[in-house]
Amino acid sequence: MALTILIVDDEENARKNIGEFLGSKGFGVIEAPTLADARTVLQRGEGDIILLDVQLPDGYGPNLLLEIAGMPDRPPVILITAYGDIEMAVEAMKNGAHDFLTKPVEFEQLEKSIQRATEMVSMRRELDHYRQSQRQNAEFIVGNSKAMQTLVSYAQRASQASVSVLVTGETGTGKEVMARFIHGNGPRASKPFIAINCAAIQTTMLESELFGHEAGSFTGADRKKIGLMEVADGGVLFLDEISSMPLDIQAKLLRALEERSFRRVGGTNMINVDVQIIAATNRPMKKLIEDEKFREDLYYRLKVVDLDLPALRDRKEDIPELIGFFVRKMNSKLGMNIREVSQRAMQSLVDYAWPGNIRELSNAIERATLFCDEEAIDIQHLPTDIAGIF
Repeated sequence: MALTILIVDDEENARKNIGEFLGSKGFGVIEAPTLADARTVLQRGEGDIILLDVQLPDGYGPNLLLEIAGMPDRPPVILITAYGDIEMAVEAMKNGAHDFLTKPVEFEQLEKSIQRATEMVSMRRELDHYRQSQRQNAEFIVGNSKAMQTLVSYAQRASQASVSVLVTGETGTGKEVMARFIHGNGPRASKPFIAINCAAIQTTMLESELFGHEAGSFTGADRKKIGLMEVADGGVLFLDEISSMPLDIQAKLLRALEERSFRRVGGTNMINVDVQIIAATNRPMKKLIEDEKFREDLYYRLKVVDLDLPALRDRKEDIPELIGFFVRKMNSKLGMNIREVSQRAMQSLVDYAWPGNIRELSNAIERATLFCDEEAIDIQHLPTDIAGIF
């Protein structure tokens, strides 16, 4: 995560020296010699972490803390001053300062303070992403098909028991939506939902992403990293495409699940966590086990409850309800007022085979909504491969 640090200090040499040091550590740097300049930067939405001098030409630096407290992102503030006033430092910490350093700044102490601030920013971003995702998936369409109704009843039981769940199904069948449904309907709903796509991360980096690492544990690890399993503590960790996970990481994940603890890469201390694991894959797990590409013991550890999501072509009775949901969603997103779908458009949508499943249906409705200038989606608004069936 590349962060930008805003240095608010009227001393040019101080800004230059600190800026060069932070730049060498991979941070972006913005300089502001006055409070007015700092406010301008913050109004632009820039500055993930703030280094703030106390005495500035146009005001008292800590006054900025009260303004930052009302910002949505609330960037961490590290006060830097030549005036080592303990009472002022205590008051600043009460008003939301992240840390307090004195001039001349010792770079070792500065780096440690920045590292702690970076972890705070990372945590907030994960939680913000979780909250936004929750709003986007506030509704879950069960549908009328018996298969889905049965699966949802199993999912509700799994959510209450906080057990491990394995979700399988073709691409686009809604595996992550199901995982979010389990999270949102259980006792962990107010805690983080953290998702990681195991197929999208380099094999060499996956262990660090999951468990974190200590500074100096490998080349390029210049600071400690908090792993996603630790970020998800108390909540749910969703492991998408679990079948792509290398065997050596599988072994470490199995041990972490069994012991409910792990070590960061390069670390010696055990970190205890309480995480519900939901894993997902579109590949045949038993075949992978036979080919010795997936551990059988991990497979059974993950599938305390297994949910095999049906393809959309096998639950066509649910398509009209899904269309209604996506139309309402697109109306809100695009500011439209579509009220219905014509009979022939509905017939085409139901007859189509949907190789891309629910994801393809969502995209088709978004496209139809975009090109519809009336209050009803008709066949000419649909993608040609779908409309051609009628």
